[in-house]
Amino acid sequence: MRGNLILMGVSVWVWLFSLPAFPQNEYQFDLSEIEKEIKKKPYSIGGFLEFEPILFGLDRDAALYRLKFFDRDEGPTVERYNLGLRLEGGYQEEKVSLHFRTDGFLRYEYLGWDGEIYLLEAYLSMKPNLSFTVDVGKRVTKWGKGYAWNPVSFVDRPKDPEDPQEALEGFYVLTADLIKSLESPLKTVAFTPVIFPVLKDLNEDFGERDHVNFAAKLYFLLWDTDLDLLFFTGESRTTRYGFDFARNLKANFEVHGELALITDFERKSVDSQGSLSTRETDVLSALLGIRYLTTNEITFIVEYYHDGTGFTEDDAKNFYRFVDRAYQAFLVTGDRFQLLRGEQLAKETFARANPMRDYIYFRASMKEPLDILYFTPAVTSIVNLNDQSFSLIPELLYSPKANLELRLRGAFLVGAKDTEYGEKQNDYRVELRARYFF
Repeated sequence: MRGNLILMGVSVWVWLFSLPAFPQNEYQFDLSEIEKEIKKKPYSIGGFLEFEPILFGLDRDAALYRLKFFDRDEGPTVERYNLGLRLEGGYQEEKVSLHFRTDGFLRYEYLGWDGEIYLLEAYLSMKPNLSFTVDVGKRVTKWGKGYAWNPVSFVDRPKDPEDPQEALEGFYVLTADLIKSLESPLKTVAFTPVIFPVLKDLNEDFGERDHVNFAAKLYFLLWDTDLDLLFFTGESRTTRYGFDFARNLKANFEVHGELALITDFERKSVDSQGSLSTRETDVLSALLGIRYLTTNEITFIVEYYHDGTGFTEDDAKNFYRFVDRAYQAFLVTGDRFQLLRGEQLAKETFARANPMRDYIYFRASMKEPLDILYFTPAVTSIVNLNDQSFSLIPELLYSPKANLELRLRGAFLVGAKDTEYGEKQNDYRVELRARYFF
């Protein structure tokens, strides 16, 4: 069946590519000036230097606090200081180009100094003509139409929903884009195959090693609606199918959605003793969202996300209560074994962002209120619909100069006992980020 689906997708693209294109004289433009600029300066390099102090207000009664600080007392707050450097750029020579993006950081917190340099993207791109591109190397594919989450992004790392526009680290892939324009209600068709190896020291954190996987996306621009059919198969992860769409109902009102079917997924659950079990089943994940711009320049983004791979409310309560019992046993006996076991369990379950099944994302941002140039206040909230806990994140973004960006944010976590945000390590977080671009 997998082979038939792949052949079907390729056959559809080949048939569409053979159809007549738009009349070329309607879309011709002079590339001479652009070509001159490329010849003058075929390379580009830039990036930013970042400084970010953060203050964390700790929740000493929370499960995740007790797992991390059970044998130490850091007081009601802890501080962290981040110093970061991003370099990105490329080189283009006729039909071949190179692109890279790298991050480095130096961090100081209660445990001392820490630092790392890592590669986000580095790939070679070859473009024999306007309709065909081949990329090889480490890159981000950016599949999906969602803002905070992308259930159909089968070959990318997940976004941080609290800061979804931040650059992601890519995977090493071989991918191509084949594009065809048509003179019909179906205006554009594009086919994107992806070869995805998982080997030792190559994409090894993606899934089971020593396998080469295949993914593909078939894109349509039909009646001014963006549509994608997506597919992943291989031995590193189970087979999955996806669909997404985006359409502007009005110039200022857009609706988008995603649907993903993951076959033979090993769904995890936690029992009252803190034991983790798995059950193989097919699961559905979905997202539906809107983006709306008002006449006074306020942008609203609202998304509902159902994660079929997530944990239930009972799983969460079992985990948090297990941690409470382990902590009480440690206070009485000094035995830390159950807490260390809980710490390992947390890494596989509730320490990650949004581990449960149903969420609402809301964001409102206003461009230059009171005619204050380059100033954008915003507020973001993520609500766990399963346990009614939530985060509230106000922020102020200001660029006093073209190459300087200042952002002040707070994150306040609200929830009862045995809820996701009620059992986080922190009650609140305040951060000031300064970025100098060059």
